[in-house]
This record gives sequence, structure tokens and C-alpha cells, in this order.
Amino acid sequence: MNDVGTGENLLFLTDEQLRQGIEAMFFAYRGFTADPDRILAGMAYGRAHHRAIHFINRAPGTTVNNLLILLGVTKQSLNRVLRTLIEDGLVESRVGVTDKRERNLYLTEAGEALERQLSDAQRARMRAAYRAAGPQAVTGFRQVLEAMMDPEMRRKHHALREAGQ
Repeated sequence: MNDVGTGENLLFLTDEQLRQGIEAMFFAYRGFTADPDRILAGMAYGRAHHRAIHFINRAPGTTVNNLLILLGVTKQSLNRVLRTLIEDGLVESRVGVTDKRERNLYLTEAGEALERQLSDAQRARMRAAYRAAGPQAVTGFRQVLEAMMDPEMRRKHHALREAGQ
């Protein structure tokens, strides 16, 4: 019986195969970010803006501290990004209901429209890749990505996924 899950049939990859996987991931990420990068370039925004918009959309009302943890950036860097998004009318910062020191973040209508435009581009690319690869590859790809996450990020990823269902 060959059960990969129990380790009886361990997957063996050469260093060369791993290098090829690493390079494929670099190039895939480049393709995955290319469409949003083009959209954002015309607005003088970058990937940090995109990531902030994405996660504010996924968790409306998220706090600045939670966003800091999700994005893994410095407070100074996030403040710079948020200041621009707020000044440009894409994000709204509201005083916390239970803790007045907290700032809860929400996308405005314009922010939601930009998020939709960015996500539509990435969804189209992902949909095409998933269709080409097939359902087993999609499941395997998701498993590989989750296995590469640090445990804390995996928990946050699962929490976001459950909240979105």
C-alpha cells in the first residue's frame, strides 16, 4: 500500500527539481502581480497598497494592528500606505467602538471598485491556470502553499477563509 500521507512512500525531489520549483514560483508570482501592478502604476501605488486594500476588503473593520500582523510590515510603512489610501478616498478609518484608541479600516465605494478591478484581474489569471491544471492539481497546489506557510500565518489564512465562507 502506497500511502503518501503516512510517509510510507516519501516524495523525493532532487535539488535541481526544487530549484526549478523555486524559479517557477518566482515567475508565477511575477505573472500573478503583473496585471494589478499595471493598474496601480497609473495611480502611483504599489503592491503594499494592493495588499492593504485586499485585506481591508476581506475583513472590513479590521484594525491597524491586525493589518500590521497580516502584512508583516513596519508600522511606519503601513502608516505611509494608509495615509495615501485615506487621503485619496479609498479607505476610511473609524474610531473603534469598544476601544477608542483603535482605528477600524473600511474601503469606501471607490476603494471597493479598485479592489474589484485588481481582484478581477487576478481571478481571471487564477481561473485560467486552475482550469488548465485540473482539480487534483488545484487541491495539491493549495496544500503545497499552506504547507509552506508559517503555522501562525496558516492559522490566520484559515480564519480569513472561514470568515469568507
